[in-house]
Amino acid sequence: MILERSLHPQFLSNTFLIADGDGGPGVFIDAGGPVAPLIEAAERLELEPSTVLLTHHHYDHVCEVGQLRQRWPAIEVLISARERELLGASAAEGAEDPSAAMGTVEAGQTLEFGGLRVRALHTPGHTAGMLSFLVHDPRSAAGALFTGDTLFKDSVGGVRAPGHSTYADLRDSIMGTLMEQPKATEIYPGHSDFTTVGREWEENPFIRIWRGLDPEGSEPCTALGEPATLILLGADYDGGKKAWIRWPGGADDIVPGSRVEPGA
Repeated sequence: MILERSLHPQFLSNTFLIADGDGGPGVFIDAGGPVAPLIEAAERLELEPSTVLLTHHHYDHVCEVGQLRQRWPAIEVLISARERELLGASAAEGAEDPSAAMGTVEAGQTLEFGGLRVRALHTPGHTAGMLSFLVHDPRSAAGALFTGDTLFKDSVGGVRAPGHSTYADLRDSIMGTLMEQPKATEIYPGHSDFTTVGREWEENPFIRIWRGLDPEGSEPCTALGEPATLILLGADYDGGKKAWIRWPGGADDIVPGSRVEPGA
């Protein structure tokens, strides 16, 4: 499988271009940009990009869809139905709705691009309609898993972003869907560094606690201005922190570490 990546210098968001070989059909996964290097790669490899697959609706993953359409006017842009609704709702008043020209792909659906098979997986939490994409290349023993903002190297997605669902959804998406893939499966997150299922299973601090390998924290804290218990203050993809906290009523939450202070 050919895989090319472009990393946004501000957002640290990844845009990927995949294909089964030179001269074959190409697929973009997300479009947060900059896409110019990927357009150049597609031309160099003589690829014929036919589709853009979007993991979710957030700006840092969709903002350069228009540039891809400008280069390939017939390119198809697919997103889950729920994320298309959220994208339409987030469009600025009076602005063109970018979701209007998008098609949909849903969980369980498998798409074929030359020799590549791409299966959409529903992985809600960070957003309600989030999709991850599992790519199988029959010439490779290890699959490739594009996880959007559900799972990162050493971290997980937050559940306070626009269109989010719940902590329980996020945990189920990671433990019940992503971590069920073979350990050799390569993970390509929506932000920053690559990893594997096996590495995250063993080393991701959130997953280690969910597996019962490490204890939960119990220190009081103030999160988003309210008293809570700090279960884990872990690393995040951008060099900052991601916090797993528990509210007094027993509900869990994943919030930015910058919004958590020690002491109640």
